[in-house]
Amino acid sequence: MATDLVSQLADSLAKAKVEEAELSYKGQCRKLDDSKSVEEIVKEIENFEGLQALRLEGNTVGVEAAKAIAKALETKSQFKRCYWSDMFTGRLRSEIPPALNSLGDALTLAGAKLTVLDLSDNAFGPDGVKGIERLLKSSSCYTLQELRLNNCGMGIGGGKILAASLIECHKKSSAEGPPLSLKVFVAGRNRLENDGATALAQAFQLMGSLEEIHMPQNGINHPGVKALATAVQHNPNLRTLNLNDNTFTEKGAVAMAQALKHLRSIQVINFGDCLVRPVGATAIAETVSEGLPILKELNLSFGEITEEAALAVARAVKNKNQLEKLDLNGNYLGEDGCKALKDFMEDISMGELLASLSDDEGEPGDDEDDDDDDEDDDDDDEEDDDEEVDEEEVEEEEEEEEEDDDDDEEEEEEQDFKTGSKFSTPPSAPRPPDVSSFLSFPSPDKLLKLGAKRATLIEQQVDVSDAKKTAEAFLKIASVYKEDNHDVKNAVLESVDALLRKAFSSSVQGYDFVSSLLVLLGLIKSEDKLKPVSVVAGHLQALEHAVRQDYFPKESVAVLEAFMSR
Repeated sequence: MATDLVSQLADSLAKAKVEEAELSYKGQCRKLDDSKSVEEIVKEIENFEGLQALRLEGNTVGVEAAKAIAKALETKSQFKRCYWSDMFTGRLRSEIPPALNSLGDALTLAGAKLTVLDLSDNAFGPDGVKGIERLLKSSSCYTLQELRLNNCGMGIGGGKILAASLIECHKKSSAEGPPLSLKVFVAGRNRLENDGATALAQAFQLMGSLEEIHMPQNGINHPGVKALATAVQHNPNLRTLNLNDNTFTEKGAVAMAQALKHLRSIQVINFGDCLVRPVGATAIAETVSEGLPILKELNLSFGEITEEAALAVARAVKNKNQLEKLDLNGNYLGEDGCKALKDFMEDISMGELLASLSDDEGEPGDDEDDDDDDEDDDDDDEEDDDEEVDEEEVEEEEEEEEEDDDDDEEEEEEQDFKTGSKFSTPPSAPRPPDVSSFLSFPSPDKLLKLGAKRATLIEQQVDVSDAKKTAEAFLKIASVYKEDNHDVKNAVLESVDALLRKAFSSSVQGYDFVSSLLVLLGLIKSEDKLKPVSVVAGHLQALEHAVRQDYFPKESVAVLEAFMSR
């Protein structure tokens, strides 16, 4: 199974790499429980003169091991970059704050001046944020430029703690010299919701230095979006704004459109899966046509946008010479609208910049329009604090009506709603029940009956931010693989590619996926005592295909091969 590639990768991962004052143990899957287990690492840190960066991604670090590493870092005054994502897999949540406190205190004691702090893909929750609170408020973070906390489960409480820490850091740094000037902020899939987003917006507005903001899939509705809109207009150097998979509605979209008028440096706008609707899309189009001179990418996919609004967006980008991509897929254009949009883009010699429209939802029905109007009218009659609750209740009721034939799935969907991942599918665009049926009881016939949109339907149904759920879905899809049936084979591989590409491009780390996969196959033990899945030929065929694709994390191939070869 891709033996040449695996052999090459295994050799490259056998030793820690040292590159430009960087010590790396990335992706080595070491289980570092105590001081003895990190003796080699500690010695290399101590002997590394001028150490500036330490990579611990893809390992699992316990409290005692963290203390030992921290002790070695206490003398590294030139230290700048912490690449510490995905380093607490399998640890109790209570272990993470003391481990982070030890590492953070060591850097402060060393007088380090950090520029990068990456703790993504560590599911530490609000308590984990408390573990870096002292560090964020210390002089070591006065120089911080990149803060990456993607997929950490911070929640509203963690978002508020983080915001308060950044505000205090800015205040203290301003009193002593140059203020905190954070440039990159990444916090996707953290269930920040409106309150967490609003708190962070206050910090963003105060700093005014951000160049990139990535906050996809956080369960943010229009009150939180409005707060972020106010904040971003005070960050004139903003180049990338990614709020994918939150719920703007017209109110949030119009507010954000107004804010964009202040951002002449913006290059990438990702409002896909944000339910901007025609009014919001038209407002954004107006802003684009009036300014945004160096815009490169505009994503307004899956937003319930109609033909007229989509054409307004297309006309707005007509003179954007640096545009590289316009994504209006998954909207309500209908066959004629898709053709009109494609023809227009061809006429202005930008046809190749238009993303696929293969997932267009067709023209909206009259009932759907009426429902939207009613919902907006109801919102207008309520105070802001009540609007958020009403909108959530309407969306939840719609989902319950769509899924009432499957109690277990209904419970899962409700949980997805609460965590923010639910927003990937607009409430008025119900999911076909056949997807759920296929994933519950897979068969080749069911997969084929999902039709040409099967890959999109499956990736929308599966919570790809969860490595275990992604691995489970992968095995179910792969189980129906048939080498001698061309249609089934292609359907399986197409669906696997869509599922894993979305998972790995968002938040799922290769190590997490592989670990979950091996547990499900019974190749490594789990505390949950799960019954292993019976391995069939399709699992191996699909896996061999997946590891050859560009989306599959290459550092994980060697680990997978080591276990599968048993």
